[in-house]
Amino acid sequence: MSLGARIAWDDTVLPFQLDRSDIRGRVARLDGVLDKVLEQHDYPKQIEALVAEMALLTALIGQTVKLRWKLSLQVRGDGPARLIATDYYAPEHEGAPARIRAWASFDESRLDETADPYSLIGKGYFAILIDQGQGNTPYQGITPITGESLAACAETYFAQSEQLPTRFSLSFGRSTEPGRDESWRAGGVMLQKMPKASPFAAKAEGGSGEEGLLEATDILDENEGENWSRANILLDTVEEMELIGPSVAPTDLLLRLFHEEEPRVFDPQPVQFGCTCSEAKVRQSLSIYSAKDIAHMTTEEGIVTADCQFCGAHYEFAPQTLGFEATEGPDAKPADESGATAGKAAGGRG
Repeated sequence: MSLGARIAWDDTVLPFQLDRSDIRGRVARLDGVLDKVLEQHDYPKQIEALVAEMALLTALIGQTVKLRWKLSLQVRGDGPARLIATDYYAPEHEGAPARIRAWASFDESRLDETADPYSLIGKGYFAILIDQGQGNTPYQGITPITGESLAACAETYFAQSEQLPTRFSLSFGRSTEPGRDESWRAGGVMLQKMPKASPFAAKAEGGSGEEGLLEATDILDENEGENWSRANILLDTVEEMELIGPSVAPTDLLLRLFHEEEPRVFDPQPVQFGCTCSEAKVRQSLSIYSAKDIAHMTTEEGIVTADCQFCGAHYEFAPQTLGFEATEGPDAKPADESGATAGKAAGGRG
């Protein structure tokens, strides 16, 4: 494959359908998106791996949300990796790219460099949130941390909360190619079957997974189960380099894996790194605080600072312009105009 063809598939999600099996899916390839996400921070390698896996899952899952909607994935645990959070902003209009951002909170003093990254999460939960826009109540679904990967958590979420049999096969890591600097690459396939009815939906029984959680096989009848098993067996034959590229196009990958299942592809969705933080949004987030609260956030230099966890953007404000007791408009200057930038972070998550 030529360099031009390879680049054409970087940072894209390709939706497809297996007509013989009545299974939908997506193939994702991330390149520059991951570099942009991870270069904002100096994460330890294990935290980088968790963020990369979450970003890839977000690209695969997010492609289904409607225009202008926002999908968020969150993993919270009691281990050293306390929080992994990602956002997927659907395209503003047809043909526009989707945007992804991600960040992590962790306790570096508790990190074990020899431990598997996933084990650093500990006990906690995996959550998916969908924001349908102003005037609509956000949707939220939560399942416990389970299995041996974030992908397994997502599979359990869809079985338990959505009753949609779902399977992921992912690969990600640092890549070095001739003539290029070392960079992050990731690739994955998502399969999802829409069951006509769930046996467990009517019976209100536990599933066969950990602690009685539902699994894909619990949701399917005999015929659906055969189709699902056959597609999963074919997906099991995928090789890491086929997922992560750059020599196999997603369309070729689908033919290699599922040619007997009659794959049909749809228009690919481009994705890019994107953050929605802004000065106005930070001001809005601080509008709930009193003047006394704002005073506690004010530095010795007479300013309030805020840093975006996702993109690292730095904001500085005059304290008298913040909170519900603000005495001056947003264009007012700080009392001390020394230009100092050190200070207390007031948040600012965009």
